[in-house]
Amino acid sequence: MNKKSPIGVIDSGVGGLTVLKCLLQHLPNENFLYLGDTLRAPYGSRPREEIQSFVDEMIDWLVGQGVKQVVVACNTITMLGLENIKKDYHFDIVGMSKGEHLLLKTTQNKKIGVIATEFTIKSEAHKKAVLDVDPSAEVIGVPCPKFVPLIEGEQFSSQELKDAVDEYAAVLKEHDVDTVIMSCTHFPFVRSLLQASLGESVTLIDPADETSELAKMHLEGVGLLNDGPGSVTICCTTGLERVQRLAAREFNIEKCVFKVVKLAD
Repeated sequence: MNKKSPIGVIDSGVGGLTVLKCLLQHLPNENFLYLGDTLRAPYGSRPREEIQSFVDEMIDWLVGQGVKQVVVACNTITMLGLENIKKDYHFDIVGMSKGEHLLLKTTQNKKIGVIATEFTIKSEAHKKAVLDVDPSAEVIGVPCPKFVPLIEGEQFSSQELKDAVDEYAAVLKEHDVDTVIMSCTHFPFVRSLLQASLGESVTLIDPADETSELAKMHLEGVGLLNDGPGSVTICCTTGLERVQRLAAREFNIEKCVFKVVKLAD
């Protein structure tokens, strides 16, 4: 493991590409190895034990590629608890930020919305993180199970997606929230639709920026920041052309390498 070793980025599907976009902005000189388990996505409604087994397979694959760090670009996986993921790996594992301090700094009325998968909302991790800092805040968690299949299916112009956005936004508006965190990495793909439905008075927060800064800080701390040039390899377990199209929505893929990999029999 050295400065030029890649940073591994894992996700249950394609949502982590929105985090990879932020990582590329914060760490432009690094070599990135992204792995999206598109064959078994979505993870959000699966049992904890099954998700854990999938995560173990992904990280073990990255170990074989000689990564120097793993960024968990998935809130559902992060909610498993990093202590259950880290084990005896010789590198740092960085999970998605809960964004509690940024949320409380941003909100004016202390009414905060959390939109995420069912698994993440049921964990109440974001609510606990916010209330630990400010017990007077109100946190409204809204599970959005329709989003991930529609995003993975590239249904960006569909009436079904628009209806789903309006459905979930209506719940948030009923509670008069003024700040909402997108606690699923898929959701920035539909940020403009969400913002339009919620209205400009509501601030949408993407925790990927804080996550990227944390990854950078960890590498600085152990002297493993690369000085370039960087590269990007994007791997998935199925649907290579779809992954290429979705990646192209987020960043320039001209110099990216795309591959299909097999994790388990």
